[in-house]
Amino acid sequence: MRIGEVASEAGVSVRAMRYYEEQGLLEATRSAGGHRHYPDTAVGRVRLIQQLYAAGLPSRVVREVLPCVDSGATQAPLALQDRLVAERVRIDRRITDLLAVRDRLDDVITLTLDPDSDCSHMR
Repeated sequence: MRIGEVASEAGVSVRAMRYYEEQGLLEATRSAGGHRHYPDTAVGRVRLIQQLYAAGLPSRVVREVLPCVDSGATQAPLALQDRLVAERVRIDRRITDLLAVRDRLDDVITLTLDPDSDCSHMR
């Protein structure tokens, strides 16, 4: 598959594809004319990379995770396990914070819809 096809199917920009390649997260072969060609599995890999980035993982951690995914390893190195557990804790904290913000926003919405409502608990 060519870079534009993978990018389109995966929902990313061509620039993102080039960045993933620069970071060692994605590999492409080159045609005689210098065009990048990716395997059919590249779309799934790009989507996985996107999910890992969306979870807040930096490129260096994503680079460590991908070989485990590629090999189907049942156990990652201990240091990677520790980093992933720490990331999960960080995400859980963020979720808790976002839920609190959402609840506060619901209170503000209620107040704006009914100015006579008792929103004294918002102070």
